[in-house]
Amino acid sequence: MLFGVILINQGTSIGNTCRFGLYYLSLQQQQNNIPHMKPATIFREYIWLVSTIRQAGKITFSALNDKWVATEMSGGLPMPRSTFNRHRDAILDMFGIIIDCDKKDGYSYHIANAEALNEDTIQNWMFSTLSVNNVLAESMEVRHRILLERVPSDGEQLHRFIDAMKQSVRIILRYRRYGSEESSLMFVEPYFVKLFNKRWYAVVRHPDDGMLFTLAFDRIVSLELTDQVFEYDSAFDPSAWFRDCYGIVNDHDVPIEKVIIRAFGREPHYLRDLPLHHTQRELTVTPDYTDFELTLRPTADFITPLLSRGAAIKVLSPEWLAQAVRQGHLDAARLYE
Repeated sequence: MLFGVILINQGTSIGNTCRFGLYYLSLQQQQNNIPHMKPATIFREYIWLVSTIRQAGKITFSALNDKWVATEMSGGLPMPRSTFNRHRDAILDMFGIIIDCDKKDGYSYHIANAEALNEDTIQNWMFSTLSVNNVLAESMEVRHRILLERVPSDGEQLHRFIDAMKQSVRIILRYRRYGSEESSLMFVEPYFVKLFNKRWYAVVRHPDDGMLFTLAFDRIVSLELTDQVFEYDSAFDPSAWFRDCYGIVNDHDVPIEKVIIRAFGREPHYLRDLPLHHTQRELTVTPDYTDFELTLRPTADFITPLLSRGAAIKVLSPEWLAQAVRQGHLDAARLYE
């Protein structure tokens, strides 16, 4: 059940979706070699291995097994090396995480590509989700003290969209825009999905002019698969499509610019922990403020998070963006007059 939820809630391209669609088969093959092993149990072991090795930095198999035996999962039994090696292969296949052995350092194991755990990829999202889910599953006795946020989306529509991606078939959908009582009928090609600010979005391609545009899943009224096959552009890179954007607005009429923001008080700490954009870097650090630089297309959806920070930040450049934020604050203040 856990795996099914992850599969439904992720998938950014046909390649990635198909790849993750094979994980259950891989998991079933492992179960055939490990008697009485449930999928949830295997995932817990994957998570434990990555987390323990990552925390240790480097650790020998013997030391790792000492930690393993101390867990409830082990049942007091050591982990066979054959099981460890199978888990290493599965972790690489599923999450792209390389557990490597350094023979020159006492045959110690380490995460060879630790940066993969910080990247904005489907593998890292899946690993993080499984890790959190594992913690929640072991915390049922305090479940009333764990509060979660709802992600608005019709899971069935998302599931159908991903099915259409895997089959490379066009879809017919009805879409109701905000402010409209009528829904419009669309015949499009499903390209990829994106999760942004707790909302799922579908990026589709118009079969006639080849234009790509974005739709919110919570505004899709109905979605049906057709039997018309289309050819997905194998050279297309979904992650690159939004690389220069703040969120889900990709407007090429807005040029890429360097934006400098001055953050005051405790705001620099928040921006360091949760950067506004992957290009964000620090320019100047003082006791009173910190200047950050971002390189992106400053579209309308980028102005909203700037306004939401109130007096904690000030836009230094470009001047037009600083004036837009200033005007937004003035317009908001007039509502209280």
